[in-house]
Amino acid sequence: MNTQAEPQPLRAEALLFDNDGTLISSMESVTRCWTRWAGECGITAEDFARVELHGRPAAEIVADLLPAERVAAAVARIEELEVSDVAGGVVALPGTLDLLAALPPERWAVVTSATRRLAEARLDEVGIRPKTLIAADDISRGKPDPEPFLLAARTLGVDPARCVVFEDAPAGLTAGRAAGMTTVALTTTHRAAELSADVLVKDLSEVSAQATAGGVEIVPRARRGR
Repeated sequence: MNTQAEPQPLRAEALLFDNDGTLISSMESVTRCWTRWAGECGITAEDFARVELHGRPAAEIVADLLPAERVAAAVARIEELEVSDVAGGVVALPGTLDLLAALPPERWAVVTSATRRLAEARLDEVGIRPKTLIAADDISRGKPDPEPFLLAARTLGVDPARCVVFEDAPAGLTAGRAAGMTTVALTTTHRAAELSADVLVKDLSEVSAQATAGGVEIVPRARRGR
């Protein structure tokens, strides 16, 4: 007999989605472009390996690897490489398109550490065109700082406490918690043991959503406490 309790729905006024690793995957493109970039910049494999790439703005990553006077040009170069590698290098993750199709456009936003130009190129490649997009260009402090998610809530006109964040990276989940939001972690890029969230799912195929009069009701297939 199955004694597992049915998951309780989450009720929110807005859903905030990280992009890469949550809605889409561009990991092959990211690895390819950043490896080429590191070679062009003369960065050793050892130095490159010690830097966390996922879920961080390119400017922060570059600043960890190069002197300040080289950062601006190097950031422009990695963006050029990644934008030119979008075609065929980006796929929608399972459940993404179905979930977004069930949501009113004013009830969700994409909150990404990528620049607006790169984020829009990647999203457009898989047919996602959000009404609200918060990108690296819009903020002064990236994840794990809560600023990106707080800006998204303010742009949507929603109380942060009434938002649910969907993230695959520890930095993004930390930012969501710091913003006072409910967090849903996806195990698309990290092991479950590395992720601290209110809800844990494999990917968005394990989440269903329905618009209500006051917002959105979300039902995950698996859940856990913080």
